[in-house]
Amino acid sequence: QVQLVESGGGLVQAGGSLRLSCAASGRIFSSYVMAWFRQAPGKEREFVARISRSGASIYYADSVKDRFTISRDNTKNTVYLQMNSLKPEDTAGYYCAASRLLVPDTTRSYDYWGQGTQVTVSS
Repeated sequence: QVQLVESGGGLVQAGGSLRLSCAASGRIFSSYVMAWFRQAPGKEREFVARISRSGASIYYADSVKDRFTISRDNTKNTVYLQMNSLKPEDTAGYYCAASRLLVPDTTRSYDYWGQGTQVTVSS
């Protein structure tokens, strides 16, 4: 069992930055591929970024590429999402997720989810 707790969300003006954190407890954190997803009201949950177990491989959704940076610290059991140049369309609940698969390619590939943290970007 893995417990995931997100933090760092809030209200920010367009063009601003936020750093989200996701602290994991339970089984060995480094055994899991970690990812961030987001979900806006009335929309489906969408992939944001993914990082491999070691941190060597990283993937981003096109909508956040060059603005967001995912990273992890396996000594602290934490994954981060640095969000720069935020836009109103980035407004959503942000969720971290953990997968035992080497290449989790769908939402259903993730075994554990956090409760989410709200990010609101004002124009």
